[in-house]
This record gives sequence, C-alpha cells and structure tokens, in this order.
Amino acid sequence: MGGDRKKSFCLLEGSRCLMILVVIISLVSCKKEHKNTILEGAVFGTYYRMTYDSDINYQKQIDSLFYVINKSMSTYQVNSDISKINNNEDVEVDTHFETVFKASKEIYKATNTAFDPTIGAVVNAWDFGPEGKIANLDSLKIDSLMQSVGYDKVKLTNKRVVKQKETFLDFNAIAKGYAVDLVSEFLESQNAKNHLVDIGGELRASGINIEKKTGWRVGVENPNFDGTQSINRAITLKDEAMATSGTYRKFKVDENGNRYAHIIDTKTGYPSKTNLLSISVIADNCMNADAYATAFKAMGIENVKSFLKAHKELKVFLIFENKEKALETLALNDFPEN
Repeated sequence: MGGDRKKSFCLLEGSRCLMILVVIISLVSCKKEHKNTILEGAVFGTYYRMTYDSDINYQKQIDSLFYVINKSMSTYQVNSDISKINNNEDVEVDTHFETVFKASKEIYKATNTAFDPTIGAVVNAWDFGPEGKIANLDSLKIDSLMQSVGYDKVKLTNKRVVKQKETFLDFNAIAKGYAVDLVSEFLESQNAKNHLVDIGGELRASGINIEKKTGWRVGVENPNFDGTQSINRAITLKDEAMATSGTYRKFKVDENGNRYAHIIDTKTGYPSKTNLLSISVIADNCMNADAYATAFKAMGIENVKSFLKAHKELKVFLIFENKEKALETLALNDFPEN
C-alpha cells in the first residue's frame, strides 16, 4: 500500500515536472516568435513606412526627425532655413543642412554638374506638369535664369550660405534619401538593428526581416504611363540602400511627338530628350543613391555606363525605351537578379 502511494507520488511528481517542462518550452517558443512593428504615414509630400524589430513605438521620435528635416531643407515651408536662404536672409544652418550641402557638392563635381541643386528655378520656369505641351519659353528668360545656376557658385562658410541673390537652392533630389538614412541610424541606435525604412520608394535595409527570417524583399516598379503599378524585378536588400528616379510620371510632348521628361540640361537650361524611364541605384546610404538616381536621368545611358566603370560602389538598374518603343532593361555593376 505504502509502495503504491510512493509510486503514485512519483507519477504525480513526474506529471508536474512534465507540465513545468511544457510551460518552459512554451515560454521559449513565445520568445522566438518575433513580430515587426510597422509605422506608416505621410511626409515630404509622399508616404513613409517603417518596419523594425522592436516592440517599442518610436512614432514621436521619428516625427521629430521629420520636423527637423523640414525645418532645415523644405522649400515648401516658408519658414524653413532653405526658404529663408532663398529669400536672402542671414541664416545659420544646422548639421543636417551642412551634411547634405557637402554631399551635394561632391556629387555635383563627380557627375560633371549633372546633379545641380541650383537648377530648380529653371525647372519651375518650364512649368512641367501632368498636362499640356512644352511652352515657347523666351530664350532671354532662360539665359537670365541660367546666370544664377551653378552649384560651384554657392559656398558654405561658418555655417552660412553665400550665393548670388537670384540663386535658388533646392535639395529635394537628395534630402529625402538623407531622411531615410537618419531614421535608419536612429533605429540602429535604439538596437532595432533589423529594419526597412521606406520614404516614397527610397529605401534603406538593415539586417533581416525577422518575421520571415530572410533579407528584405523590395521591388523595382515597371514604368507604367497609365498610373498602374506592377513589379519589373524583385530583389533582396541587406545592409544597403536603394533609390529610384522615374521620368515616366511627369513629362510633356512637343509637336513632333518627342517626349521630354522634367530633366533640364544644367549647361543649357533646356529640356533634355531621354529614353530612360526608370533608374534604380543601390548604394551604401540612401542620400547618395537618391542623388545619383537623379543625376543619371540627365546623363543618358552611355554616359551612365561610362561613369559606373569608375564607381563600382554603385549598382544600377535601368529601364528604357529602345528605337522600336519597346521596353528594355540593363543591370550594371552586379545589380541583383530577382
């Protein structure tokens, strides 16, 4: 009888041990089930989507970063530093402005002026929009505007911009990429090392997607003139950034049917005809990827190919129209396959 009780006790203890083991296994399993946090919204006239490996909501901190960037470099805000500078007010710029200014100067020189943050006034004068034909803009007006164009004429001394009175600075082709980098670096500092930052299609990936246990899958869109969306190539990004610049959403047509995108030749002030429809650039950071994607629009395919021979750090994917108006693609410097 006593033996039976002892046996029952052992069985009971065994059951209890088994239950504890099951609980421990369950707890361990729960810890292994990671969930990404996703923050979405609107900024810089487009959308943003932040996906990262943390339970903490960083919405307020990220909104603060956006506020700082807008206050520094938004040409759409009349009280921003860059708007005040364009109005020839005396402004001491912040470190964000200084970083973008210096990077723009380097890329301006590297691309032989194809990337020029002072060309904005001429682009605006051509009135590129979703409808209408190319206006017969007076050549005297273009010549006058071009007198103030040239990033080599703009200096940054003791955190103050020195420029001609008429020169108009516009960092829209690089500031969005810089903002992507800033958010990525913030998440990294908070130990959310696995993340994908997406602002209007400008991307920076770090680590892996912990939910899928793979690198971050992103897509390069087809240049659809009808406004629909479809993917031409899906690739995996890991610890790198990608920016895409398209010419197919904003263009005009002349009387001969030639399509002109919103690309102004920085040397002449006149629109450049191009068969390039989409340029995707992968780089170490999104600021550079953003700026080079813009510059390559104006350079043309052959110049881009030549440029990339000396810049192996940039991977590029081009979508363009051939002579038969059919779409072709070109991957350069080992731009990844699907």
